[in-house]
Amino acid sequence: MTAEPLDRSIDRRAFLARAAALAIASAAGATVASPSLALAVGPLSVDPGAETRNRALDQPNAYTQPRPEAVADPTELTIAEAAWLIRANKLTPEQLVEAYLARISTYDGTYQAFNLVLADAATAAARAAVRAPRLGALHGIPLAIKDNYYTEGVLTTANSFLFKDFVPPYDATAVARLKAGGAIVLGKTQMGPLATTRATTPAGVITTVNAWTPTNRNTDPGGSSTGTATAVAGRMATSGIGTQTGGSITAPSNAQNLTGLKPTMGRVSATGVIPLSYTRDHPGPLARDAKDAAIMLTAMAGEDPADPRSQGLPDVPDLIDAATPVYRRNRVRLRWNTRIGVLPGFTNGTSATAAARQGYLAQLAEIPGATLVDVSLPDGWSQLTGSTFNNIRLPERSEPFMPYLRTDLRGFGVSVTSWLQGALLGGNEFLTGQRAKLLLMERVLNDLFDVCDVVVQTDPVPFDILGLPEIAFPIGFTAAGVPIGTILGGLPYAEDRLLSVVAAYQATTDWHLRRPADPPATARMRAEAPAEALRLTAEQVAELTQ
Repeated sequence: MTAEPLDRSIDRRAFLARAAALAIASAAGATVASPSLALAVGPLSVDPGAETRNRALDQPNAYTQPRPEAVADPTELTIAEAAWLIRANKLTPEQLVEAYLARISTYDGTYQAFNLVLADAATAAARAAVRAPRLGALHGIPLAIKDNYYTEGVLTTANSFLFKDFVPPYDATAVARLKAGGAIVLGKTQMGPLATTRATTPAGVITTVNAWTPTNRNTDPGGSSTGTATAVAGRMATSGIGTQTGGSITAPSNAQNLTGLKPTMGRVSATGVIPLSYTRDHPGPLARDAKDAAIMLTAMAGEDPADPRSQGLPDVPDLIDAATPVYRRNRVRLRWNTRIGVLPGFTNGTSATAAARQGYLAQLAEIPGATLVDVSLPDGWSQLTGSTFNNIRLPERSEPFMPYLRTDLRGFGVSVTSWLQGALLGGNEFLTGQRAKLLLMERVLNDLFDVCDVVVQTDPVPFDILGLPEIAFPIGFTAAGVPIGTILGGLPYAEDRLLSVVAAYQATTDWHLRRPADPPATARMRAEAPAEALRLTAEQVAELTQ
């Protein structure tokens, strides 16, 4: 068994003090929004944790021998499986990229997950990766990038009229680190305009659909990271990145059978991400399983000299090791004994969701090392997590965009009313909200986590408000075949413990391995290399997995 999880050594009072300082920084106006100010915060020039990250990404646990059915179709491979094949010289990055471009060409006309496909650049990067020294588990892995992340020389719009012509001069820190690990950017994904809704046009017309119900535009595909989620769920990228301010990593992951990890505030630098809220913006991965989420977060996490929110945090633990299932006598057990808090009413009702939650808890209870405990909500929970409290983010969101709000409201499209609401809320309301947030955080840290190590959730609130980590993952399906997911929340910097619990659960279930049926084919990008032509015969699969 490995060392204790990081949450055992965290000073909760220090995290509370840090949150208070962050609230003060947000009141001082510490973000950059305008394309004209893009150079005000520079690119990542010195990466203090690069060597440590590179070692972590090339450790043995980052590679997983692939399932035969995944080898038969390269787009079914997880990161860890694809990395195993690339390391064994049984798959090239170019083959993998071509398989994904073929699916994009065939199906993205229906999915509308991408707003920009970088086919030529991705192909060139894949060919270069074939000749370059192998860097680790992300070497040659094709990713989808939400369109609010800066990408050097590539249009970055945040799906907004305001940024329709913005071409950043550098990569966001998270993107730069993924590329430094060998990852290949397939394209930029559709998102809610300025990250406020599900993916639509700035005028509010629905674009991206849920990969599990591609012909029904009314099925909710999740929050603003919809495009990334649909790209990964629809097997048009191995993994991808999104952002969460109010559920936009966890909600699309739950809606589309993915494993999405929203890290602790500051664990991943937000430099080069078009902002929504200085105290609530969280970059993070949307992946196929816990191991892939760990690989992605390992590459993205760590201190960034350009982002004060990322500085002075505990070192990033071994997330990939944490996401590797532990076996004792051929039976999965939790890496660390963990008390799993269950909120009141979590399994109430007779719906498919209630049944899935009941089965999920029963499965967890069967895993050695897991202890289910009933927890009570802290005093004032309803008031402190309600919509009124949640709206304190609006002034923080509007402040960097005041020049636009004063000159041309049409630039905000369909979401203009919420931006105006933020501009009109008074400073006293914002400050009162910040004090309420700290009160809620104190009660969550001291009362809720006094009796448990992680807690099940029905909603991303309030953990994304408080900057605490949470992970979303699949636990079943409705009768109509729509995914059902759940969320686990943890203490500050407890990504390792969260990953360990989900890895153990996924080692005993197969919900996360299921993929949606292909939609009707509609030409999108280019008509070459149909997906079926890239599938292997049973004999070829056997040869590759020997």
